Amino acid sequence: MKITIFGATGALGSECLTQALDAGYEVTVLVRSASKLPADSRQQIKVVEGDGLNAHDVDQALGEGTEAILFAIGVDKHSPEDLCTEVTRHILRAMVNSNIRRLVWCGGGSTLVEEDRVTFGARMVEKIAQIFMPLRHYDKEHQYQLLQQHPEIDWIGVRPLQMRKGPKRGRYRLGFDAFNGLSVISFADCAHAMVKMLEDDTWLSKAPIIQY
Repeated sequence: MKITIFGATGALGSECLTQALDAGYEVTVLVRSASKLPADSRQQIKVVEGDGLNAHDVDQALGEGTEAILFAIGVDKHSPEDLCTEVTRHILRAMVNSNIRRLVWCGGGSTLVEEDRVTFGARMVEKIAQIFMPLRHYDKEHQYQLLQQHPEIDWIGVRPLQMRKGPKRGRYRLGFDAFNGLSVISFADCAHAMVKMLEDDTWLSKAPIIQY
């Protein structure tokens, strides 16, 4: 399968890249600087230098034969407002135009969805994110709302609460169980779930929480 990864130089995206290559996928990445990619990976992938906020660059990254997309762009305090949402808007337009069906994306655990078991802890996570990480919280919330407007796309999401460095265990929970601010997952295992979702329809049009 031929896939494109957005955010391949970040902590999560680099894990997605490594695991996608290990799984035998043909990979294209859209990055602002190819020099940030590991030298060994650069020899195995197609690199498009550009910006996901530029519609033309997104089109270039979704070349002929692309079948699926991994979205691993992160948000920090220096990110523009609604970064993920706007990049996703360009991706969705290109997907419709090129008849690409599958999008696997990483959302935010502070985005509450209708399937969640919303506990006091979940509400606290949401409130803390709104106060202390508003850029990330509202961007991921808007991204989820945007995806819901596109039933023609086979999208699947994961919502980690906290991600940290750590080994790939390959064992974690996906679903809508109760969670709190202590729920964690490694970047490696979040990537593991996302790569598996490229060909697994279990959570189609859903965004389960991922946690240990």
